[in-house]
Amino acid sequence: MPDPNAADAAAPAAACYTGPAMSSRVISNPAADRTLAGIGLGVLAYFLFSGHDATVKVLVSQLPAWQILFVRSTTILVACLLIGRGPLIERAVTTPLKKALLLRSVLTLTGWLCYYGAAKYLPLAQLMTLYFSAPLMITAMAGPVLGEHASRGQWVAVGIGFIGVMLASDPLGVRLSIPAVMVLIAAAAWGYGVVLMRQIAKRESSLLQIAWGNVVFAIATAIVSMPDWHETNATQWVLLFGVAAIGGFAQFCMFEGARRAPASVMATVEYTGLIWAFVLGYLIFGDIPRPAVFAGAALIVVAGVLLVGIERRRLRRGAVPAQMG
Repeated sequence: MPDPNAADAAAPAAACYTGPAMSSRVISNPAADRTLAGIGLGVLAYFLFSGHDATVKVLVSQLPAWQILFVRSTTILVACLLIGRGPLIERAVTTPLKKALLLRSVLTLTGWLCYYGAAKYLPLAQLMTLYFSAPLMITAMAGPVLGEHASRGQWVAVGIGFIGVMLASDPLGVRLSIPAVMVLIAAAAWGYGVVLMRQIAKRESSLLQIAWGNVVFAIATAIVSMPDWHETNATQWVLLFGVAAIGGFAQFCMFEGARRAPASVMATVEYTGLIWAFVLGYLIFGDIPRPAVFAGAALIVVAGVLLVGIERRRLRRGAVPAQMG
């Protein structure tokens, strides 16, 4: 795999060059460039996750969710081991961040269990609105945990995105209940998991984080799925491996995005997942969104454009004029 730090090593050399070919340009801030790359990877990740969820929706009518998740997690883990081989296994065993990696994996599993447990009792609109409080939690936790204090503009972007989600989801009738609390727990678990992901990414590779997470998921889902294993035909196996491929690549993009962009930025990017969900829902299942959905999606797009604008302005502020050679 390409070394994610290779670009970081090359950036200072490029920034120092002041030859004639660059004399009329402004040299960009590598940190801001990385943030913009992180935004792009985040958007791609949530697009892939939407495709992943749509495929899972097709499969859950035929196979238990635990069995689907077991095959997905095991396949991704095997792929990680084939790519990383001995060095990955050695690093997984010797890393000083084992507790953080384990905690993040458990938090993600807890969030998954709470979310899908509540999904049986809550309408989709309420479920999505409550769950999308996660970006707000991520932005709030990023300051005290990571020292990444969100700017006023970033808070505005997160807030606009959340309003868009509420409008698109039409959350009238939301009331406090055990399922509602479960979704909020899922959002908090996911939010803190993203903060931990950003913290771990400063010292460990994305491949290591993916491997650790899928080890925990594979063990947990094996315990539940093995006693009630359903026979699987060829078409279902193709879909299962497709889920694993899409999910694994989506995880890689998300981890690499978190490596490059602050947690508050990735929090706003998460809202794009709702847009992709509606688009794929229409294309695959024929679900026709209500007018409010389009209005909410427009606000989410506004939040994303605002976020990119903030980062571009930060890039210009960090730029230095090239010197004449």
